[in-house]
Amino acid sequence: MSDPLALRRARLGLHGAFATSGFVMGAWAAALPGIDARLGLGEARLGTALLLIQLVGLAAMALAGRIADRISSRRLLLWTAPATQLALIAPALAPNYATLLAAAALYGVGVGFIEVGINAHSVELEQRYGRPIISAFHGLWSLGSAAAGAVTSISLVLGFGNQAILIAVAAVSAALMAASIRPLLPPPGQDVRGTQGGGSGSTAAPVKIGAVLLGALFLLGLGSTLVESGAMDWANLHAATVVHADAALAPLSFTVFAVAMTVFRLLGDPIRARLGNGRTLLWAGAVAVAGYAMVLASGTTGGLPLAWTGWILAGTGIAVMVPVCFSAVGEAGGTPSNVALMSMSGSAGLLAGPAAIGYLAEATSLTAALLVPAGFAVFMAVGGPLIMRRLPRRAPHPAPVAEETAAHV
Repeated sequence: MSDPLALRRARLGLHGAFATSGFVMGAWAAALPGIDARLGLGEARLGTALLLIQLVGLAAMALAGRIADRISSRRLLLWTAPATQLALIAPALAPNYATLLAAAALYGVGVGFIEVGINAHSVELEQRYGRPIISAFHGLWSLGSAAAGAVTSISLVLGFGNQAILIAVAAVSAALMAASIRPLLPPPGQDVRGTQGGGSGSTAAPVKIGAVLLGALFLLGLGSTLVESGAMDWANLHAATVVHADAALAPLSFTVFAVAMTVFRLLGDPIRARLGNGRTLLWAGAVAVAGYAMVLASGTTGGLPLAWTGWILAGTGIAVMVPVCFSAVGEAGGTPSNVALMSMSGSAGLLAGPAAIGYLAEATSLTAALLVPAGFAVFMAVGGPLIMRRLPRRAPHPAPVAEETAAHV
């Protein structure tokens, strides 16, 4: 039987790992203007470097899933996670564009490995808890990312250079990640060295997820990210060009969305515990659809207040979509490779979403283009519950955390 104290320590450690991963990603995003200015890249070459990170990250995720299948997500993180944080130093020190591309590829490998490792372990840990806990991990990732932007801005105001900030972030994050992953747990039935133990922690037999259902889960992950990308990449531009908001107010459109999404990710686990995966996706998709409807209407009536209300509703609905998809893999008895597939679907959405919306907006209008994420929100509301009902469900882990014990976590 799993030790409740060990489970709590593992959960707190994974909280730190998610927050640290988000912090590193946020620091990288905040550093892009400085890297662009230092190397004189321009939009096209900077875009190529960012695309390379995503493409290499996709390939690394597939590899990381296979490795985690063999050695466990815990050992994957122990062996690679601190080093992946240090990989941020490479683009910080790159002296020219060619070197930056190589550094971006190295950083992409790190992104792929850490994404699969922490998500796979969150799925395993939720199964051992016996109740939803995944959504809060993603909320802490968002908080870490936001904190990195604030730290970067303050550091620049204080006179620190962009390179020095990235190197400091990499070193501190590597140490934090190493400390965070130490209490993570090996698979049930194994000791910390990965050998078979003699305790009663044997896990339920894995249930094979068919290719069709894996494809359906991939579409859910892709859809949830596409719904999110409509706000991430276009909320501020919509406020400026469609609603004609003041230049000082337009950037707050994404801010209100991000705050709503983060808050409801932190609150999402009790909601999912009450509703279940299928009904959670139904209500999440419906709320997101209502939000996008308000955003689309704000160009002709209601103006910025209606747009902000719509983005708040969209963020509220989108918040739990990705955590539900990961959790569903765990409930179906999925392997780390299956979790990696969900991570890949999210990265694919981040690649396809901005391009699809951008090209459609160029050909028609941004209002028409935002029908794409709105349509995927409808898909999540309608298709999500149908797919959830068809997933196999393995028996609960034989040693879940008791509710009265978990209530204090």
